[in-house]
Amino acid sequence: MIAFISRIFTLLFILMSAAFGLLVVVWGEPNEKTWEPLWQQNYYNIPLGGFIVVILFALSLMIASWISMTARAREAQATRIVKQLVEPDFVLPKKQPLPKPLKKALVQTSELIDTQRKSLQRLSNERAEANDKIIQERIIAERQRLARELHDSVSQQLFAASMLLSALTETDENATSVKQVEKIVQQAQLEMRALLLHLRPVALHNKTLAQGLEELIIELQQKVFFHIEYELEEMSLSKAEEDHLFRIAQEALSNTLRHAKASEVELLLVARDDLAILRIQDNGLGFDVEADKSTSYGLQNIAERAVEIGCMYKIVSVPGEGTIVEVKIPLQKEVEVNDSSVNSG
Repeated sequence: MIAFISRIFTLLFILMSAAFGLLVVVWGEPNEKTWEPLWQQNYYNIPLGGFIVVILFALSLMIASWISMTARAREAQATRIVKQLVEPDFVLPKKQPLPKPLKKALVQTSELIDTQRKSLQRLSNERAEANDKIIQERIIAERQRLARELHDSVSQQLFAASMLLSALTETDENATSVKQVEKIVQQAQLEMRALLLHLRPVALHNKTLAQGLEELIIELQQKVFFHIEYELEEMSLSKAEEDHLFRIAQEALSNTLRHAKASEVELLLVARDDLAILRIQDNGLGFDVEADKSTSYGLQNIAERAVEIGCMYKIVSVPGEGTIVEVKIPLQKEVEVNDSSVNSG
């Protein structure tokens, strides 16, 4: 506001100086006789001199407003472009009305971000390969053992208890209490299934990401209460990218299983515009993303895995409407993308 007022009075001073110079050219040097019209002649009951000042002030106000609006428009445009810099497919429009130094800085920043993204992907891939060679077999064997034991003991017992409680609700006088216990057991079953989902080993050994996700979905369809629609396309990704995207899908499905109370889930893995897009969407309870972002381990895990392979992610959730988890990662342009797809209803 101070800058705007300062701009008005600066323009007013410039315009009044110009008007004074013009009057000197027309009327000559200031004297009482030749410059008498300034206070003798009236326009709308205002002396000519005052009328000129009012006109110049209005003109200054208009010019200052136009300059401010133009500056704000450029600032908003620059801010929008800066926010788009982190997008994997960002390209600065050639006809963008921005100063050349700013355009040059934006291009250099975009190239730097792209270089850093590729470095992150390379480092993640190298680390994934190193970890895979050192401990992969041990982790898989231990997870399989734990999953088998949990499924054969605790999971089966919870299922049997749930069935017994369902039968008791038809005859027991304390049906309300029994139903509450039944809900607790059912929730424990959901927690157990989510735990089994996390314990499931990386199913991408000698498999593509699409094959691993399809195997995971088919297994889940036999155990969960919601319907899963999916579309999976084969595409060329690095080992680290496939591993992280698979884990992100696991995390999102686990959160849906434990918390969403959804009836439908849609999972997409598609290649569009040189981007690999992974999207998991449900019609569950939803939640407040801003309130849960700092406390949810699942959301933090998704964010960390997305950043680690240099891809963009977004989590959109509306209470009562459902949740969308979407991850985008640039495809390597020199590698042809295989368009074969797997669909299921």
